[in-house]
Amino acid sequence: MNYSININGIDVDATYSDKSIKEIFNPLLEHLTALQKEKGRRILVLLAAPPGAGKSTLVSFLQTLSEEHEQLSDIQAIGMDGFHRRQEYLLSHTTIRDGQEIKMVEIKGAPVTFDLEALRKRIEMVLSGGSIGWPSYDRHLHNPVEDATMVDRNIVLLEGNYLLLDEEGWRDLRDLADYTIFVRADEDMLRKRLIDRKAKSGNSREKAEIFVDYSDMANVRLCLNKRIQADLELFINQDGEFLQKKTIIT
Repeated sequence: MNYSININGIDVDATYSDKSIKEIFNPLLEHLTALQKEKGRRILVLLAAPPGAGKSTLVSFLQTLSEEHEQLSDIQAIGMDGFHRRQEYLLSHTTIRDGQEIKMVEIKGAPVTFDLEALRKRIEMVLSGGSIGWPSYDRHLHNPVEDATMVDRNIVLLEGNYLLLDEEGWRDLRDLADYTIFVRADEDMLRKRLIDRKAKSGNSREKAEIFVDYSDMANVRLCLNKRIQADLELFINQDGEFLQKKTIIT
């Protein structure tokens, strides 16, 4: 199935196979529907994956699938990118990378460049029920857009790079979730995707490659190698096909 959407200001075209939809996505949505009905309240699903894995597009597609079937509860897809620290903050603050002090903007997308405290507080607000504003991120503005979406559905699917990161502060997010998903892919494929995406944001190919190799790939390896075990693990092969590697029903 072909799927087109604008993600953070960039048009994205994706294709999901009938096999993935039938064997992975529909059963996942059925499980989440049953889980929500069993708990009788709003539930939170965390979907973590490295940069370039297509998280935002995937959760948007899952939301669309849920809306097309009456027997499924509607999912609300949101992302953590709206909790990027603002560009002016990243330009004026520094951090340490490889023993050197650098401006945060040079590694934008690393865990330290997100406002983790604000993210956790907003998640807690969402779990309290009601209609809650949620920020998005615009790659052309290079800044978050506050309250771009109103969260009001009973199954909230939150995607982000570090939602299952096994580091101080980040690992505590797992305690807020009712179900967790991790998507992994080969580093070489992710690098190519990231360079293409960076170039589409108005950068030259050369600048895109430099940034991806210095910043994004470090984040890719962090996501892949330092994560908490998820309830469901998926793998994207070189053809973009989703494969189910491990399932833990909770």
